Amino acid sequence: MAYTEKSLQCADCGKSFAFTVEEQEFYASKGFTNEPKRCPDCRRTRKAERNGGSGGSYSDRGPRQMYPATCGQCGKQTEVPFQPRGDKPVLCRDCYTKSR
Repeated sequence: MAYTEKSLQCADCGKSFAFTVEEQEFYASKGFTNEPKRCPDCRRTRKAERNGGSGGSYSDRGPRQMYPATCGQCGKQTEVPFQPRGDKPVLCRDCYTKSR
């Protein structure tokens, strides 16, 4: 199907924006049937608001909870990012790297 660039009006800010041929092809490849209602700037703003303004960055979550454990191979004390259940051995970083 041949596409032509369209001029659309943003539902949020009211500005006109171009719905390019490339964007139309992308929308079609994803199976989207509706044209965008918002300009790229308003889409970015809306996405940032949905993600808590962080843009989805892991660095904004703060320090990771770590749990003490004893390595099941070498017996060294270590910390892991999950709570050991006791039914499976936990490996320290060195032993885990060697076992891979």
